[in-house]
Amino acid sequence: MRRDEVAQLAGVSADYYVRLEQGRELHPSDQVLAALARVFRLNVEAAEHLFSLANPRPSAVRPMSSPEVDPNVLRLIANWDRIPALVTNGRLDVLARNALGVALYEGMKHADNLLRLTFLDPEARRFYPDWEREAVFKVAHLRAVAGPRPHRSLLALVEELSRESEDFRRIWARHDVRARTQESRRLIHREVGELILWHVTFSIDGSPGQRIFVAMADPGSRSEDALMRLSMTHAVGR
Repeated sequence: MRRDEVAQLAGVSADYYVRLEQGRELHPSDQVLAALARVFRLNVEAAEHLFSLANPRPSAVRPMSSPEVDPNVLRLIANWDRIPALVTNGRLDVLARNALGVALYEGMKHADNLLRLTFLDPEARRFYPDWEREAVFKVAHLRAVAGPRPHRSLLALVEELSRESEDFRRIWARHDVRARTQESRRLIHREVGELILWHVTFSIDGSPGQRIFVAMADPGSRSEDALMRLSMTHAVGR
């Protein structure tokens, strides 16, 4: 859409919208922001991100989570011998993983950070056959976490990936915002082949910014059988 079309649909003047777009109008009302979110058909996460950019909270930066994982969480995921599980922070650093989580990503470079793995490991495009979709989701998650005043460690990761990956620069420039919660994904594991897994994440109460990331196969499916074989050959023996 042209600027004047956006302005008309949002109920503001074209001049006002241009000032807003160029950063010369710094205090748009909630009504204007809601109208723009509607015009651009933003999802909930993207709309919240728009409001936070326009009205940042007083805190200097958004804090990063502690790298320490609660021992009770570690015991919990260790008991899941048929479900790969990771504990991540907002940057998608992997803070902990259970045995099957280790086996799932074994042999991949940069497995300590899921963004580096996706953009800097050449094997990622084979591991994620729907690589573009996976990359877009991960970058949109990072945008959602960053907020208007991102932590310096998150900025350092963005600078690193921007320097090392043209694909990251391209996708980061899209400004997509989406927090990942649950979805079905397809992986190609070097030992057990194709895996179709339902992924879901859970926030950890008492550990702000940390999430448990789990992957499950449909009961009776080939993917469940493949996970079982992976568990038997790797997880149980370690």
